[in-house]
Amino acid sequence: MDFLTLLQVLDSSVRLAIPLLLACLAGLYSERAGIFDIGLEGKMLAAAFAAGAFAAVSGSVWVGLLAGIGASMILSAIHGIASITFRGNQLISGVAINMLAAGMTVLIAQDWFGQGGRTPSLLTEGRMSPITLPFAEMFQSIPLFGPTYKELISGHSLIVYVAFAFVPLTWWVLYRTRFGLRLRAVGENPASVDTAGVSVIRLRYTAVMICGVLCGVAGAYLATGLQAGFIKDMTAGRGFIALAALIFAKWRPWYALWACLLFGLLQALAVRFQSIEIGGVVIPVQLMEALPFILTVVILAGFVGRAIPPRAGGEPYVKER
Repeated sequence: MDFLTLLQVLDSSVRLAIPLLLACLAGLYSERAGIFDIGLEGKMLAAAFAAGAFAAVSGSVWVGLLAGIGASMILSAIHGIASITFRGNQLISGVAINMLAAGMTVLIAQDWFGQGGRTPSLLTEGRMSPITLPFAEMFQSIPLFGPTYKELISGHSLIVYVAFAFVPLTWWVLYRTRFGLRLRAVGENPASVDTAGVSVIRLRYTAVMICGVLCGVAGAYLATGLQAGFIKDMTAGRGFIALAALIFAKWRPWYALWACLLFGLLQALAVRFQSIEIGGVVIPVQLMEALPFILTVVILAGFVGRAIPPRAGGEPYVKER
């Protein structure tokens, strides 16, 4: 593999890791507050449909982005009402959101556009445009650094840079602010937070809605950044991979970044190298495509017992009288 091919693979890895990273950070906020959310997949899927549909109708990618965030926040509100207000089972609520999104997106898309559950292909105005960073052309002739800066660092859409910026921002919010301290305390011991006069319900709803915003951005990026429109089940298990990355990262922002980049690298390798021959044995393309999901199973089997989730996670809070 030459250097240019390596840069192309890493560039694809970054692009493919962005929706995973945003969904992983979304789950981080929610689960740190004690609300387990396996509905990340459904929220991303609904956001992808809304973003693709409204971007196609309006011709503006920003309208699509807002629509995607709105659709995801609606599902987040439903999840919050079911699991926080009515103290329902959080896992069942998440499964219901996934099933609802999988069915409703195709049904509405077919009724709206009549293209077999798709949205129309997006034109230039409906897609996220790449941003060329300053001096990218000037530095191109510099060995190693120039091609890296031009091919790998420059040329991504705004959402890519925002997603990376969210990692240190999330770390700062969780570990350097009063809100983050209270959010983490709600996930560990909500009774102590309530005793201190802080509303557990409000904090958990805030975390769930932040989760909705980040899932909305992730879904919108899928439909308007990675692809040019919505297709059926386009999330392809990314919400569950993000959950696996979250467990692997032990609910820490910086670890989540590296875990998502690892998953993105595996997906990029599967796309780039459809077949690889090792020692005279050709590895089938199906195995390459299954690599991210195999890693998901390995991580869940090998780390789920070692990673310690928030102690109050999954448990509805009942205020003592």
